[in-house]
Amino acid sequence: MAGSDTDARASADGDAPDTVKILIAGGFGVGKTTMVGSVSEIRPLRTEEPLTMAGLGVDDLDGVEEKRVTTVAMDFGRITVSDDLVLYLFGTPGQQRFWFMWNDLALGALGAVVLVDVRRPKSSFAAIDFFERRGIPFVVAVNGFHGEHPYPVEDIRKALTLPAEVPVLLCDARERESSRDVLIALIDLLIAQAAAAS
Repeated sequence: MAGSDTDARASADGDAPDTVKILIAGGFGVGKTTMVGSVSEIRPLRTEEPLTMAGLGVDDLDGVEEKRVTTVAMDFGRITVSDDLVLYLFGTPGQQRFWFMWNDLALGALGAVVLVDVRRPKSSFAAIDFFERRGIPFVVAVNGFHGEHPYPVEDIRKALTLPAEVPVLLCDARERESSRDVLIALIDLLIAQAAAAS
């Protein structure tokens, strides 16, 4: 983007910052759009549309009956983590009828955040399975709706049958710093895995 801080840094030192594509995934209504919006330094691109009567019987609204809109393609945001690292964030659609988008969104992604709502943990199983099958490293972020974190991290890990090497963090997707901490944990995981592989 012309005139951005990133471009100014790149011209000043001659090197463009590294860019990393990250997916924000999880079930319907877990906070993906909220996380991208809270942490993005640019106005996020959103593809939200109103829920309609046509979706009745197709969409699973259990636990999120108050939702009025849904992401139909993706959310997009950007965050500069340091002078030499920029993350491009792609939020996936959460409804099963839009999961076909995930394969395209995953192309070129180095890692992912799987958001979990502890009130509806089964809504995140598909995202966990998706990244495990593709070998895409991920962290699990338990989104505390209304400040709720009723279960310890180890109980959540056990309920989701996650191996010890998958970081599980508590977060509030509405808060910039909390969302940023989740992304930093993912970057730390990617760096550790790259170091172990070399």
